[in-house]
Amino acid sequence: MTTMRKVNDCLVNVHFGEREQPTWMLEVRDNYFKGAGSMYDRVELPALLAEMDEQGVEKAVLMYSMVKPSKTALEFVEARPDRFSLAVNGVDLLHPVASLRELTALVRDLPVTYTTTGASFWGDGRYPPTDAVYYPLYYKCAEIGLPLCMNTGIPGPPIPGEVQNPIYLDRVCYQFPELRLCMIHGADPWWDTAIRLLIKYENLRLMTSAWSPKRLPESLVHFMRTRGKNKVIFGSDWPVLAMRRVVPEAMALDLPADVLDNYLYHNAQEFFFGDRSVGA
Repeated sequence: MTTMRKVNDCLVNVHFGEREQPTWMLEVRDNYFKGAGSMYDRVELPALLAEMDEQGVEKAVLMYSMVKPSKTALEFVEARPDRFSLAVNGVDLLHPVASLRELTALVRDLPVTYTTTGASFWGDGRYPPTDAVYYPLYYKCAEIGLPLCMNTGIPGPPIPGEVQNPIYLDRVCYQFPELRLCMIHGADPWWDTAIRLLIKYENLRLMTSAWSPKRLPESLVHFMRTRGKNKVIFGSDWPVLAMRRVVPEAMALDLPADVLDNYLYHNAQEFFFGDRSVGA
């Protein structure tokens, strides 16, 4: 019998059922993740809490868009602030001043754990993270101590992926050592590059959201056992990958108990929920 461990699920989607999904999202569900047709159904709070309780998930970070605010995410956070917080995306990088004011207000008024952006998912994939359009966002996040999560690795949808090569974060980490930066959705096929950057930069982390733990490369699992005990963070991308699937897979990894606890819980506690002071 597997011992239940405390878990922070740092990337959860509850907004899919609020509106009809575009064709490319349906194709990602059907052709890439081979998901059930119910993946984009409306989420009910009792059902989500039941799955969290079943898998030992103490807190889930819910995706929330500034462009299309999620009523469901706000309702869940209001109903159970002890179990949910928000990850805000949608900063307008081409017109950043008003957008960053809005982000700052959201961080002040709501339980925002981090903000996020993905280079492949806007601007037709033409802007790598070294482009100047990102610099106001980097500065603002560093200034207010807000972690920033950026997609790395080739994305599932048929959109340009080269801009999500983690090597672009080399210069970002160098220029913004005060910025809490986390690669999300793995780093395939550039895992070794991501690992080298994690070794190199104290302010950098990697989240395995949208990746089945049993599919993680051995090079990453070895890194977690050795030099990366505090560097890798768990996330499911629920309901794309159910907690009922990925939490047991994570616990089945060949990891010492303390490393597993770091991966599932403590690393997120330190990086996302800990001291927000600049340089912490």
